[in-house]
Amino acid sequence: MTEQVSGASGTADVTRVNAVANEVFATVAGRWALPVVYALGPDTLRFTELRAALPGVSHKMLTQTLRALERDGLVKRLVHPTVPPRVDYSLTEAGTALRATIDGVCDWTRRHLDHIDASRRDFDVSAG
Repeated sequence: MTEQVSGASGTADVTRVNAVANEVFATVAGRWALPVVYALGPDTLRFTELRAALPGVSHKMLTQTLRALERDGLVKRLVHPTVPPRVDYSLTEAGTALRATIDGVCDWTRRHLDHIDASRRDFDVSAG
């Protein structure tokens, strides 16, 4: 995934972009990252609302996923100074752009679902 750019600083920039891209890919490839981004969508949700929207996610896993997404600038966390504290989560501009990409992959899956199903059946029969 390395590109050649003229000049020493250009090569360093491409190397850094590739390194950061790999780190972000690792984050969004996690089990819960894409479901969290999808669940948030255009909404702002409290932690408990987000957890309810994601059956099977543990408190710990959701917390870790949200922190990773916040670190990469995909999710914004807003803490309200109340007792008990109220925390809201929403997508940033970058997170919204990622959600559009997720929507594209979902659309692609819908368009090619029959092909995917047939390929899986053929593979399973030949591998079995």
